Amino acid sequence: MRRNRDFLLLWTGAGFSQLGAKISVIAFPLLLVWHGDSALGAGLVAFAGLLPALLLQLPAGVLVDRWDRRRLMIGCDALASIAMLSVAVAVLFGVVWLPHLLVVNFVEGACLIFYLLAQRAAVRNVVEPEHLPSAVARNEARSRVASLLGQPAGSSLFALLSWLPFAAVALGHLVALVSLLFVRRPLQTERVDRPLELRRDIGEGLRWLWEQKFLRAATVMVAATNFFAQVVNLVPLVVIKQTGGSAALVGLVGLVGGVGGVCGALLGGVLLRRLSLGGVLLLDLATRAALVPVMAFATALPLLFAPFALMSFTGAVLNVGAGAYMARVVPDEMQGRAMSAVMLTSWGANSAGALLAGVLLSTLTTASTLLCVTAGLVVLLVGAVLSPTIRKSDAR
Repeated sequence: MRRNRDFLLLWTGAGFSQLGAKISVIAFPLLLVWHGDSALGAGLVAFAGLLPALLLQLPAGVLVDRWDRRRLMIGCDALASIAMLSVAVAVLFGVVWLPHLLVVNFVEGACLIFYLLAQRAAVRNVVEPEHLPSAVARNEARSRVASLLGQPAGSSLFALLSWLPFAAVALGHLVALVSLLFVRRPLQTERVDRPLELRRDIGEGLRWLWEQKFLRAATVMVAATNFFAQVVNLVPLVVIKQTGGSAALVGLVGLVGGVGGVCGALLGGVLLRRLSLGGVLLLDLATRAALVPVMAFATALPLLFAPFALMSFTGAVLNVGAGAYMARVVPDEMQGRAMSAVMLTSWGANSAGALLAGVLLSTLTTASTLLCVTAGLVVLLVGAVLSPTIRKSDAR
C-alpha cells in the first residue's frame, strides 16, 4: 500500500478535501455565533451544508457510475474552492450576509457529496483486491484525522483572523485538485453505453439496498443516530460561548473526538474479527445512550468533551466494517448508486438534525436538550436489541 502511488495520491487529495470540510463545519457557526450571536443562524447554515445529502445523494450516485470519476472530482474541487474563497473575501471586507453563507455551504456540501461518492467508488480500481479492507480502513483513518485536525485548525485560524479558515478550505480543495491530475490509473471499469434514465438508475440502487435485509435495518438505525448526533455536536459550542470561553477552545471537541475516531479506525479490524457488524452497531448505540446524559449533567468541560472520544471510537469501527463489506459485495458499476442509497438513509437525517439543534438550543437549556436526545437514543437501542436482523447478524 505504501508503494501504491495512485492510491496515495487519491488518498492524500481526499484528505485535503475532507480537512477543508471539517474546518468549514466549525468556521461557519463560529462566524455566526461570535459575530452575529445567533445559534439559530448557525443551525440554518449547518442545515444548508447538510441538505445536499438529502436532495442530491441519489442523482449523484447515478452520475458517479456514469461520468468520468476523475473529471467529476476535479470539477467539485474547483467549484468548492471558488465558493469558499468568496466567503473569505466577504469576511475580510466585513460583508457577512446570511443568504450568501447559506448558498456557499450548500455548494460545499453538494461538491462533497459527489466527491466522496466518486472517491470511495474509485478505491477498488487503484488497489489489489486483497488490499481492499486495508484501503477502506485507511480511508476511515484519514477521515478521522481530518476530524481530529479540522475543528482545532478551524477555531484557531478563526481566532487569529476570521477570514483565514475559509481561505484555508479553498486552498485545501486546490491541493486535492492538483493531486488528482497525477493519478495514472482509470478510476472506473469500462461501462456499457446506454441512455441515461435517472429514475430507472436510481431505482436499481434503491432496490439493491431494499434486498439487503441487514443493511436496510442498520442504515435506518444509523440515520436516527446521526440525527441526534447533530444536536449533541452543537452543544459544546453554545456552552463555551455562554461561559465566556475562547473560540479556540471549541477546537478541543474536534481534537478529542478525532483521537477517538483515529483509534477506532486503526483498531476496527481487530474488533470486527470478534464482533459482527450488528454487534458493533449495538455497541455504538449503547455507548451513546450511556454518555449523552453524562454530558447533560457535566459541571466541568472535560466531562463535556471526553464522551466525544468514545462515541467517535465506536462510530469509526462501525464505518470500517460497513465500508469494507460494501466494497466487497457491490459490483463496480453499482458502487455509486448502492452507496448513495445507503448514504441517503444514514446521512440524510443530518440536515434535519442540524435544524433541530438550532431550534432546541434556542428554546431549551443545554441539559434539557441533551436529555431529549438521551430519550431518543434509548428508544433506538431497545429497538435494535429487539431486532433479530441486527442482533443475530453475522455480516462482516
